[in-house]
Amino acid sequence: MKQQEITETQVDEQPEKVVDSSSAEKGGESETGGKSKSAKARSKKKSKVKKQVSHGKVYIQATYNNTIISITDLNGNVLAWGSAGSVGFKGPKKATPYAATVVVKKISEKVEPYGLREANMFISGVGSGREGAIRAFNAQGINILTIKDVTPIPHNGCRPPRPRRV
Repeated sequence: MKQQEITETQVDEQPEKVVDSSSAEKGGESETGGKSKSAKARSKKKSKVKKQVSHGKVYIQATYNNTIISITDLNGNVLAWGSAGSVGFKGPKKATPYAATVVVKKISEKVEPYGLREANMFISGVGSGREGAIRAFNAQGINILTIKDVTPIPHNGCRPPRPRRV
């Protein structure tokens, strides 16, 4: 059986170049663009198998100007991400709850090959896209286990400016 495979590959590897006077001036390439049919067949890429992730983390950053959503596995490797700007919203429309729902739909389509079913949610920011994103994830069939608000809050904050002397 190995001998048959060897002879078949030897037949495929033989070049199918046809050189005439016009192609010799152009660099000696054949009419097929310089590659034989077997070379084209070997250059096809194999389809990458997506790893199965049933549990993940969802990070929502809702600012006054935009809503950015990332989905990661438990190690923190990003599976899919999207923002209201990348979906096509411009200006103040990016920070709306509707834009957040559209982003969630787009991301859930990207995550489908991974088989994500459960997620922990981490929300940062004070924008209006927070509620819309949570409701959209629930509507997409991803089971939300926990919701944690990780918005940074200053403890006593920066030093205030000195009083103005008039």
